[in-house]
Amino acid sequence: MTERYRWMDDETEALEKLAFDFFSKEATPNEERYRAQHHVDRDLWTKAGELGLLCASIPEEYGGGGGTFAHEAALVYGQMRAQASSFGGQVHSAIIAHYLNGCGTEAQKQEWLPKMATGEVVTAIAMTEPGTGSDLQAIRTTAIKDGDEYVINGSKTFITNGFLCDLVVVVAKTDPSEGAKGISLLLVETDRDGFERGRNLEKVGQHGLDTCELFFDDVRVPAGNLLSGVEGQGFASLMEQLPQERLILSVSGVANMHVIMEETLRYTKERQAFGKELFGFQNTRFELAECDTLVSVTQCYLDECIMKHLDGALDYKDASKIKWWSTEQQNVVADRCLQLFGGYGYMTEYPISRQWTDARVQKIYGGTNEIMKELISRFL
Repeated sequence: MTERYRWMDDETEALEKLAFDFFSKEATPNEERYRAQHHVDRDLWTKAGELGLLCASIPEEYGGGGGTFAHEAALVYGQMRAQASSFGGQVHSAIIAHYLNGCGTEAQKQEWLPKMATGEVVTAIAMTEPGTGSDLQAIRTTAIKDGDEYVINGSKTFITNGFLCDLVVVVAKTDPSEGAKGISLLLVETDRDGFERGRNLEKVGQHGLDTCELFFDDVRVPAGNLLSGVEGQGFASLMEQLPQERLILSVSGVANMHVIMEETLRYTKERQAFGKELFGFQNTRFELAECDTLVSVTQCYLDECIMKHLDGALDYKDASKIKWWSTEQQNVVADRCLQLFGGYGYMTEYPISRQWTDARVQKIYGGTNEIMKELISRFL
């Protein structure tokens, strides 16, 4: 990392370097294989856990690192700088772990968070369904109480970490007649009868990050698997955690923008055309000057949002604004920089091609950018 951002200190800067060194050694050399098999090796999770790279912002009493969101951001910067995009640690640590830490019962936290921190348990969160995306109130998966158990039926799709996960936080309706008030979150172990993984989905980009369909056919879980222990709290829990989810996606987007710029500057200063380096052409310099400005402006806004979040002051409006802005600019910078690579930019052996395809989904998941603008407009 060439500069220290406002939210960084000696500890988070050291953590970023530790993550960079770890992923450069353990993941980056295997990225091509991960993309071919559509998932990382399972032991990458336990190796990351052994080094303290999982659940960094979860309290130490539950096996976590006892840090803050700044620690999670530093880990993402290190991972992205190593160009090891296939590991789904940010979903596991910065998103799902906080559902348990923020909404779970004491027994649930004691049971699952330490295993998540070591990598013994890999997690996924199942929101999206084949017919329902950003409109979570329209989900059809049900979890109906039957004695001291819940019986879960339904299907989910586009589930990150779905192929390797051991535990799924399932968004379901415990009372289908109540709309959003009938939504609950349930913990489902993937070895339960009736649970089935579908195909590992073929995507435009992020080929090494496993993304699955999940099916629930009369899956029975104990009543103690109801997150928070109270029915109907699911939608409120989702709304509470979504700002951090959108912020961590923004962190990933901005971190990748830095990598894209570094790769493109290196290439344009090495590549020759018409007897001089590409960087010698005014068009190249102007394109890069504009892209570099976009990166700097976006980084500044991200820094502001991270500082607000660390102070407990990040609201829905700012979370939505940084999510749509950062992911939009990530795509703009990736596209303009790919153009400077010419034909080589379209070859998958060049990292810029993967940065370009991987960036596209950033404007879709975590709430589409159109939804982000709708949310922002409600505060105007």
